[in-house]
Amino acid sequence: MVATEQARIAPARVSHDLQLADLRAALAAGWRDYRAHPGYGLFFAGIHVVSGLLIGFVLVTRGELSWLASAAAGFPILAPFAAVGLYEVSRRRELGLPLGWGVVLGAVRGRGDEQILSMGVILFVAFAFWLMVAHGIFAVFMADAAVGGDLLAALGTRAGAMMLAFGGGVGALMALGFYAITVMSLPMLVDREVDFITAIIMSLATVRANPAVMLGWAVVIAVLLVVAMLPLLLGLFVVLPVLGHATWHLYRRVVR
Repeated sequence: MVATEQARIAPARVSHDLQLADLRAALAAGWRDYRAHPGYGLFFAGIHVVSGLLIGFVLVTRGELSWLASAAAGFPILAPFAAVGLYEVSRRRELGLPLGWGVVLGAVRGRGDEQILSMGVILFVAFAFWLMVAHGIFAVFMADAAVGGDLLAALGTRAGAMMLAFGGGVGALMALGFYAITVMSLPMLVDREVDFITAIIMSLATVRANPAVMLGWAVVIAVLLVVAMLPLLLGLFVVLPVLGHATWHLYRRVVR
């Protein structure tokens, strides 16, 4: 136990030798963790799904379809915070520690130092910022549709195509930035006694040290999340837990 605690406060270093095979191994390990303890995955995914459906319901009933598109595109930004409890499940399973709802839910609170909560605030601010940027892009390119035109028909016009291309490019760059600062930082905050700035620096260092593989992991996450969101977000009940557990195992592979 003493050795475990010393490891959690010891200096960390980043591996520079990640391979695509490590992504497959992480996904396989994530699937095993999910199958071993599906209740936790279903719980955290359920919170994420219900939140998304509630946001969608409110926007649809108010006729805010432009905001709905922006929210749907940016919703995956919040997924890493929803997976914090899953990191703790994988950590405890790896170390052979007992599992229980108290310790798993307690992981979201961190160790009383508010570091994980600070990262959560950053993610929610990022989501709000994306909503404003996306809505601004929509207003610039689709002003006519915004004042009463047919939104779906407007998307098929030249202005709609330009809006989708420009918005997609801006969204991809922003998503890549958010991914780079969170992909390893949240698992690290669960694993080690560090502040969130140190965790963000370590996450950025991981992406910089293994750009091709980490970009590949970003593509895997994006594709799986988009596919999972199509059937009323129901696919997230499987995809979100597996990706959460898999991210933990990738973190353990790259951060020594």
